[in-house]
Amino acid sequence: MIGGTVARITHTESEFGSKLDTAADCVFVAVCLIKLLPVLHLTAWRYAWVVVIAAIKVINVISGYVMQRKIVDVHSVMNKMTGGVLFVLPLTVSVIDPVFSVSAVCLVATFAAVQENRYIIRYGMKGKTAL
Repeated sequence: MIGGTVARITHTESEFGSKLDTAADCVFVAVCLIKLLPVLHLTAWRYAWVVVIAAIKVINVISGYVMQRKIVDVHSVMNKMTGGVLFVLPLTVSVIDPVFSVSAVCLVATFAAVQENRYIIRYGMKGKTAL
């Protein structure tokens, strides 16, 4: 989760590292969905919320590709916050009702996905990642 920050501080960032970070994020989210969703016993509308977030993210990938002819990865603060709250989610299930903790993760993820879409549409990303 802090690899990008460490790379920027040590001036070792690269295009490959950025792509690797994005791929790792995708694997992390997929594993979380596969492992967590079956044990959280959520209501149908929360599952629908997760599907809507995924749909927005897919639209973002398609939009970025159409605009730049390459996969655009937005490393925004909100996307990093989403990763952070998703990382903490399994640690909270024994303390906080999953209904609330999952809703919090979905809220942050929704805001991040919409913000990412705005970055892609408004700025066309101009070949750079958003900060």
